[in-house]
Amino acid sequence: MLSSQTLRLLAFAAFLFAAAVAADGVIDLSEDSFEKEVGKDRGALVEFYAPWCGFCKKLAPEYEKLGASFKKSKSVLIAKVDCDTHKSLCTKFGVSGYPALKWFPKGSLDPKKYDGDRTAEALAEFVNSQGGTNVKIAAVPSNVVVLTPENFAQVVLDQTKDVLVEFYAPWCGHCKELAPTYEKLATAFKLDEDVVIANLDADKYTDLAEKYGVSGFPTLKFFPKSNKDGEAYGGGRALDDFVSFINDQCGTSRDGNGKLAPNGGIVSSLENLVKEFVAGGDDERKAVLARMEEEVGQLKGNHAKYGEIYVKSARSCMQKGSDYPKNEIQRLERLLEKSISEVKADQFTLKKNILSTFV
Repeated sequence: MLSSQTLRLLAFAAFLFAAAVAADGVIDLSEDSFEKEVGKDRGALVEFYAPWCGFCKKLAPEYEKLGASFKKSKSVLIAKVDCDTHKSLCTKFGVSGYPALKWFPKGSLDPKKYDGDRTAEALAEFVNSQGGTNVKIAAVPSNVVVLTPENFAQVVLDQTKDVLVEFYAPWCGHCKELAPTYEKLATAFKLDEDVVIANLDADKYTDLAEKYGVSGFPTLKFFPKSNKDGEAYGGGRALDDFVSFINDQCGTSRDGNGKLAPNGGIVSSLENLVKEFVAGGDDERKAVLARMEEEVGQLKGNHAKYGEIYVKSARSCMQKGSDYPKNEIQRLERLLEKSISEVKADQFTLKKNILSTFV
């Protein structure tokens, strides 16, 4: 029989999964969930798509806008089905090309095909007419910094920031395909003050595009703190590719959802000092703490911020005893299981990761 704690953890995990699936308001459907969600007490617009389909990729940012706008509606569901994964479901509803958009009226599994424009506004107009709603397309907040000639130098040439810039053109199909991934990248690193994910309309601001040798779209250039001439980005364009690049170049430790990895906050230059501190007696610990404070005083950027956590952790160990790191880690893990802000989650995870080196 499962313990109450295990049940709570399973429930919490299920909640996180559901939240992730519906984070943008577009629900992912499968054979198991389709008839539980569609054909019931609300109408549903369903996109049948394939991950490799170029037209599907172009539609993605518009469909996400639609989902975000209808997210709170109780009368309409915005959903999608991956036809590579759920072939039988797509065959059942006569899908032969991608993307196929079908409207399922309330209480019906007999869909109506949508053949209109594939903009968020046009889709919303159709859904409103079919579902009896009056929802407007919401302006989706963006974490991508929009560059212009007025702010380019201030943002990109700031020697305290690592900046990735996408030079794009509004009419460019590849740029439209990249847009939702690029937004997810910016969202993943929004809490890292030293990292900026930005873009520039190179079709509008041709002088800046020419200055940095932009001849095709999209062109991605990385401007690290140490080189403001710009370096061409030649990596992959999947979210994981971008995340790995930023982590490698900027010393960050995040995943595609913006969560800190277990090594987030760890400063390698302090590892030996921590080992000496843990192994030493009271007098030795005082001496090691003094050396740690001196070392942290020479750190810069995020490492300086992380270093302060090391120093505070060492002081707390001296004041509260050798069990402090283990007890504090357990307390932080309980807090992280609660519904807390992203900023708090970052703070608690950093402290937990660093404290683990003192155990």
